[in-house]
Amino acid sequence: MSRQVLKGLAVSIVLVLLTVAWGWAPAEGVEPSGRASQISSPIRIEPKAAGAVDLSTAVVRVAKLAMPAVVYIEVTESRVVENPLAPFANDPFFRRFFGIPNKVPPKLKQEVRGLGSGMIIDERGHILTNYHVAGTATKMQVTLADGSKHPATLVGGDPKTDLAVIHISAGRPLPHVTFGDSDAVEVGEWVVAIGAPRALEKSVTQGIVSAKHRTGITDPNSYQDFLQADAPLNPGNSGGPLLNLHGQVIGVNAAIASESGGFEGIGFTIPSRIAVYVVNAVLTRGKVERGWLGVSIRNLTPELAKKANANTLTGALVTEVVKGGPGDKGGLKKNDVIIAYGGKEITDSAALRNEAAETPIGKEVRLTVLRNGKKEDLFVRVGSLEEAATLLTGVVKGRLGVEVRALTTKEAEKYGLDTSEGVVITWVDPKGALGAAGFEVGDMILALNNQPVTGVESFVDLVTALPSKERVSVLALDRRTGNRGSVLVVVP
Repeated sequence: MSRQVLKGLAVSIVLVLLTVAWGWAPAEGVEPSGRASQISSPIRIEPKAAGAVDLSTAVVRVAKLAMPAVVYIEVTESRVVENPLAPFANDPFFRRFFGIPNKVPPKLKQEVRGLGSGMIIDERGHILTNYHVAGTATKMQVTLADGSKHPATLVGGDPKTDLAVIHISAGRPLPHVTFGDSDAVEVGEWVVAIGAPRALEKSVTQGIVSAKHRTGITDPNSYQDFLQADAPLNPGNSGGPLLNLHGQVIGVNAAIASESGGFEGIGFTIPSRIAVYVVNAVLTRGKVERGWLGVSIRNLTPELAKKANANTLTGALVTEVVKGGPGDKGGLKKNDVIIAYGGKEITDSAALRNEAAETPIGKEVRLTVLRNGKKEDLFVRVGSLEEAATLLTGVVKGRLGVEVRALTTKEAEKYGLDTSEGVVITWVDPKGALGAAGFEVGDMILALNNQPVTGVESFVDLVTALPSKERVSVLALDRRTGNRGSVLVVVP
């Protein structure tokens, strides 16, 4: 799906993978291999190595140091697709002249093959890669730097950060990478990427960090804080490391901005700070638990800053406070501008969302806000997403007048969808926003304002962020006909 990446430029975000339509099938925390409790010690971020770097030999040194721990991943995914002959099943002319059988199944199972890269993170054979590489695969084979091949199993994945951990049993201790501090990386710093672009294993490229804290690159509901770099990346580099000149991993290569499908100088990397957090959560708990403040936020504009009486354009503007949520209990109010979280400056809404997500549930955090132009400190005890689900169900019900659930496997196969694509309406208020527009129980909501709905949590996130008293485009699937269409509704 294409995304607008840079202001004024329409570019396609191409996942750095061969052209494969990846779904988001397993929920976060899936652990088919059952190895979540077998981590020997947490993965750590190491301090940046001291001393000067010889630029004439730095890339060679990094390649020799890291390449033994970089792997090539071949994946197979099964999916259900529309049968191209189904529309002609009842046409005697086509059946006669094109040999179409009398009974044509409406759906077909299809195997799709893809490739990606990964990095070994401990000697026991745990490998970090992208979720879009391994998260929905039915079969995986990992090729190590020495050429040996090993079947892999999924330990756990996190769609929200596009990260996954897989495992191989090599029968021996394996070389592994070390992680550096992505927060310490500076714009203009030289970096090295290693991976298997277009199946060309052990490819090394170099460039510089072009920018930090890029957001709005992929799914808007994901936790994004990308590093941008110009080290050449192409399909197949996904999941491979981006390293500093000391050989430390500072990020996981994930996507490119491209109109051609190939590299055009803009690559995006998931910072090591996020990667290490997710890896440790998956390996120790089997899932990623995130903190929740119970507020809707957005970036400041000159108009919004003036309305909030804030003499700044940095920070996160509170647009809604969930009644009974952590923010409400801590005293946050609509139009507050959060400028610091636990003493750390907040530059925009994405920064606040990421900081809150990585905060241990139950921890009390000091928030510095601007309220009517004056600074004020508040203390909020961070809640959990489980708590959020309960409270936000009421928000969705109040705003759109519906209750929803996830698709079943049978429904997904019937309509040619993934089980994580869209939600099914289970209750409709005839006088609510969607009920008044003609929605019925059993209809499916696939997108809001052109943003895909990838499950109940995604739907709740999108609904809570919808602007009030504005028209919203709802992409829906009619349960009676199976047809799709967009409907404009006004959200109260």
